Amino acid sequence: MILPVFPRGKRYNSYNEYFKRTFGSRVQKLSVDAGFTCPNRDGTVASGGCTYCNNDAFNPSYCQPNKTVTMQLEEGKQFHAWRYRRAVNYLAYFQAFSNTYAPLPKLRELYDEALAVPGVIGLVIGTRPDCVDEEKLDYFATLAEKYYIIIEYGIESCYDQTLCKINRGHSFEEAVKAVKATAQRGIRVGAHLIFGLPGETRDMILNEADIISALPLTTIKLHQLQVIHGTNMELDYAEHPRHYQLYDAEGYMKLVVDFLERLNPEIVVERFSGEAPPHYVVAPDWGLQRADEIARAIEKKLEERKTWQGRLFNC
Repeated sequence: MILPVFPRGKRYNSYNEYFKRTFGSRVQKLSVDAGFTCPNRDGTVASGGCTYCNNDAFNPSYCQPNKTVTMQLEEGKQFHAWRYRRAVNYLAYFQAFSNTYAPLPKLRELYDEALAVPGVIGLVIGTRPDCVDEEKLDYFATLAEKYYIIIEYGIESCYDQTLCKINRGHSFEEAVKAVKATAQRGIRVGAHLIFGLPGETRDMILNEADIISALPLTTIKLHQLQVIHGTNMELDYAEHPRHYQLYDAEGYMKLVVDFLERLNPEIVVERFSGEAPPHYVVAPDWGLQRADEIARAIEKKLEERKTWQGRLFNC
């Protein structure tokens, strides 16, 4: 097989290159916490939330739901200004909890406010597959005619038994339905997957590449399972550590390379790994390796193995 022509000689479909192709200039995401919750937190489908979730572990300091959307975005601009000094455009990233879990009038109010902020050219909306409906998707489709809109679904696993163990409160079938309904309206779709969830073997994870590749996804984020302080998973891990297959950095990178070989090369890979402040992480201990360092190491492994994203992908 011949190596596909990925931008800049990459061996995978790079998110940075995708952004350059899409926008032609620097675009910065600005996180927003709009005060949403989740149906597996408020008792609608479950309580307690996902067993692994502590939003404080990834929410920037300027993201406070007691602040308006406009205030958070303007503070986000200042937060990033020291690093990116030239003028940029922005995407408002509604990240914390489930950002379509509210009546449509409330969503309109929040998202219209974000798009009215100078420099904001689109929205990145993180949510759950069971928190969208036709009316909401039709609204986002209208926005997508003028702005960059992507809805990122926390799929996390393709296996219902796993989703039950981590208290997701939805099935994989619901994820498939939401992804397809979103893409059919011309809205970009992202997905999150976590590697190392309790009960999942290496073969099960690799099989997910085949399953995910059949979906109409624009982007994908891959995360290693991290046991985080302040979560129900921390308590379970302390009692049942043998139920968990937590990957060290080397083992995880090898797994990702194997996964990439089977992944549809049309899907843009946004992240290879998650990153939480060290004081939040119970396990595994990867030291101070950052997500960008893991990404470079994975690129090197792809080169050493003379392989690439989609090498083993079956259309």
